[in-house]
Amino acid sequence: MISEKMKPLVQNNSAIRAMFEEGKRLAAIYGAENVYDFSLGNPNVPAPEAVKTAIMDILNEEESNFVHGYMSNAGYEDVRETIAQSLNERFGTNFHLENVIMTVGAASGMNIILKTLLNPGEEVITFAPYFVEYGNYVRNYDGNLVVVSPNTENFQPNLTEFQEKITKKTRAVIINSPNNPTGVVYSEETLAQIGRILTEKSREIGHGIFLISDEPYRELAYDGVAVPFVTKYYDNAIVCYSYSKSLSLPGERIGYVLIPDAVEDAEEVTAAAVIANRVLGCVNAPSLFQRVIKRCVNEQVNLEAYDRNRNRLYGALTEYGFTCIRPQGAFYLFVKSPLEDEKEFCRICKEHHVLVVPGSSFACPGYVRISYCVSYQQIERSLPAFQKIAAETIG
Repeated sequence: MISEKMKPLVQNNSAIRAMFEEGKRLAAIYGAENVYDFSLGNPNVPAPEAVKTAIMDILNEEESNFVHGYMSNAGYEDVRETIAQSLNERFGTNFHLENVIMTVGAASGMNIILKTLLNPGEEVITFAPYFVEYGNYVRNYDGNLVVVSPNTENFQPNLTEFQEKITKKTRAVIINSPNNPTGVVYSEETLAQIGRILTEKSREIGHGIFLISDEPYRELAYDGVAVPFVTKYYDNAIVCYSYSKSLSLPGERIGYVLIPDAVEDAEEVTAAAVIANRVLGCVNAPSLFQRVIKRCVNEQVNLEAYDRNRNRLYGALTEYGFTCIRPQGAFYLFVKSPLEDEKEFCRICKEHHVLVVPGSSFACPGYVRISYCVSYQQIERSLPAFQKIAAETIG
């Protein structure tokens, strides 16, 4: 018999993962080339060549017990220092190794921080549309997720409602920019306003509020758009980062948490987060890929491939009559459903072997997410199907 806490998770499994599994089923029936799976944010662009070189060099140069052994729960000191210095060079910050904890990806990092900060019954605010797992992460520690409704005009956060939803129970706020699922980058003005609101509200309610920035897509921005670095706009800001997208390493599960000195009770928060890393069962981030990150910290995937996909798919879909805000980053299109019920629209898409994710999975019904981190050839093959879907649903 499973726990009561797990029963709703089993009953309401991720729509994204369900669609991914459906794609595999359809591919087995109709052939992979005849199924157009845009469900999962699984990068198709290869990791930089420097990653492969680093892996081989490390395995050839280092003693195996050093490469594959335990280290501090926070990670290798030289790796953490390398990351801190890279951030300092890029963003004009003043971080050091003690600010960085190596983690098993950004998701693990978020769980570590939420376990560190949350007391039962406390609230974490986020902005719709948001990554579906945030609610599960918060509930893991008996917190409550409070959702600010979406601003569908430009998908910048609805700050008026945000300010109204901060209460004495508010412990933290989660933001995600570039955003999954919209591809929107939160502007400098938006982040500055969030910082001002949190500073004022912290004084008003008598305790600090933490801003947790989930940043797996930070390096994926187009058209010269700059992604502002959040610690500039609010002192109590913590960053959860992953190399899953920037280096195309989602299965390797490697990232970090950044806790700046400016964070309230930074030493205590950092010490607790290191322990949370251990007691959650992660123990430490993967040793080999920590060493890889040290050598590849400033490498990046071929962003031009994603940009080409973005331009082709966005251009074609808008030509066919679909409505979509042009994404500034990440690798998703958030398309307005021509039908009031976007799940019905997803069903029609599936009839044409096109797999997309309903916006209700991101607390934003009436839209669908299309992940364009696929091959350019798949996009080209899918366009006749999208034309038929448009004819059937738009007219």
